[in-house]
Amino acid sequence: MKKSTTLIFLFTFLLLGISVFSQDKNKFNNVDGVLAKIIPNNKLDFWVLAHNSYGKNKEVKISGTKKDYVPQFSGFSLRPGEDSFYYIVYSVGGKINYLTDINELKGFIGKVDNVEEAALSAVLDGYLIDEQFVDVAANYYTDATNYYLDLGKITSKECPYQKTHFTLTVNKATGVVSNIKDNGTYIEVYTKNCKNNPRLLKIEKKEEPKDEPKKQPIKKRR
Repeated sequence: MKKSTTLIFLFTFLLLGISVFSQDKNKFNNVDGVLAKIIPNNKLDFWVLAHNSYGKNKEVKISGTKKDYVPQFSGFSLRPGEDSFYYIVYSVGGKINYLTDINELKGFIGKVDNVEEAALSAVLDGYLIDEQFVDVAANYYTDATNYYLDLGKITSKECPYQKTHFTLTVNKATGVVSNIKDNGTYIEVYTKNCKNNPRLLKIEKKEEPKDEPKKQPIKKRR
């Protein structure tokens, strides 16, 4: 009986250990790395992922035998506030095409094949792979059935500017988001122009020093 109980305990402990280990979070180190993991929905002759940052063009990924193409001067942005954009060049049946509109990215990806494509699908729905806050808004873990994505979202552009982080549960087989957990605000920024800035309100409410009562002049006896 004692031996049986010990075996049950060890088995339970092992299962718990596997469960904890399976939830170790991996990081999306940068947007370039996520985009480079795209598996195009259609069979292509070649495709190139290019990143233009502050006027400088860089080829992030080349798949297949690249042919000459025309560098683009516009594209889709995945880094809000940064002067940069991405575009994709691809060839089907010898004809070169350019993907510069983010709305076209969904069709290019097609079925969700990996966790990076799951994250990009979420980005197309308004979420953010936040490279500045990787621990809270750019990481994931998986199990046999789902991807669990920790991503950010700009929830207010007014005063204050806010970002909130969420955990999205995405089914591996269908790519469907089955659950969204709100983890709260992780950044809140007030500018000098924010009338509701708590610091400014505190200064306004601070009591001004009271003036000392004026001394009455002493009347001299005649």
